[in-house]
Amino acid sequence: QVQLEESGGGLVQAGGSLRLSCAAAGRTFASHAMGWFRQAPGKERDFVAVVSLTGSTYYADSVKGRFTISRDNAKNTGYLQMNSLKPEDTAVYYCAASRGSIFSMSTRDYSSWGQGIQVTVSS
Repeated sequence: QVQLEESGGGLVQAGGSLRLSCAAAGRTFASHAMGWFRQAPGKERDFVAVVSLTGSTYYADSVKGRFTISRDNAKNTGYLQMNSLKPEDTAVYYCAASRGSIFSMSTRDYSSWGQGIQVTVSS
């Protein structure tokens, strides 16, 4: 398994930006797709974005055009650039590494998870 730790969350006004980072421990980071998910209070954990081993990406409709996922395998780090933030983006954000190289939007296909980081967008 890959150990993951998120950073970069916080409080921002609507329309602002944040950049989340996901630092991975372990030499197998480059062998896994990396995803970002989020969970608002009382709701299920939802897919946000995923980046494959080779850099292909896919986004939830709710963030398409505003968020950008990326990865730097040399630094064992993934990123989620969030622009034009809205109050409905408020949630705990989790990064995750997939089972093998699976490119998936389902939480079931991820075997390693970070502890989560709070993002709060004020109106």
